[in-house]
Amino acid sequence: MSRPPVDDPWQTLRRFTPARIALGRSGASLPTAEILRFGLAHAQARDAVHLALDVAALDAVLRPRHGESVVVHSLAPDRATYLLRPDLGRRLDEASADRLARTAAARRDGWDLAFVIADGLSALAVQHHAPALLDVLVPRLPADCTVAPPVIAVQGRVALGDEIGELLGARLVAILIGERPGLSSPDSLGVYLTWAPKRGRHDAERNCVSNVRPEGLGYDAGAMKLAWLMKEARHLQLTGVGLKDRSDLLDVPDAGGQ
Repeated sequence: MSRPPVDDPWQTLRRFTPARIALGRSGASLPTAEILRFGLAHAQARDAVHLALDVAALDAVLRPRHGESVVVHSLAPDRATYLLRPDLGRRLDEASADRLARTAAARRDGWDLAFVIADGLSALAVQHHAPALLDVLVPRLPADCTVAPPVIAVQGRVALGDEIGELLGARLVAILIGERPGLSSPDSLGVYLTWAPKRGRHDAERNCVSNVRPEGLGYDAGAMKLAWLMKEARHLQLTGVGLKDRSDLLDVPDAGGQ
């Protein structure tokens, strides 16, 4: 008489996390299914790093909601150079700097906030999540907050937002950028806030909200944190180590709030 199958208690726990737990073993190795899953995840992470940002498609999604985008490029001429030379991803090419200077000239007083959407190390993250995050974040901004035209940055690193914000005359810059892919998260979006952006700012002068995606920090929760940090940054006129995230303790005003 055959025994009924025994439920694996680890399977219940594995439903609650994408982490690789209780993989089991086959002899001295992992089961074939787990080896194949690992290979797939590794391939997805590699593909995310090399995938090019579809600028036209991104602009088409942003335009009806947030206006026409300004497209800029870093000094990295292609993806291979971008990955080998991080320094080039932190500086704008000359044509892009001129384009932003012309955009800034149209508004003498500058803007309170500039959004930069950069491919970073996962264009997939930006393509999937940046428009959806902006859709729920922008209505949470104070009614008197002026927002610059969105900037799409190709081959960009986090620090590229400093130069963009400085050229636009923005008092605060938020760069939405694809984070380094992991084996369970090839499309994780990070958002970095910098008050008074200018070339030469360092990481201690920024605030970061990371892993924004439905499987991580959801759009609404991410927007709530960002709206709170933006409000406090305007009040304190700083970001970074001096601005602690207490958004879980305080309410953020809805659209039109002060």
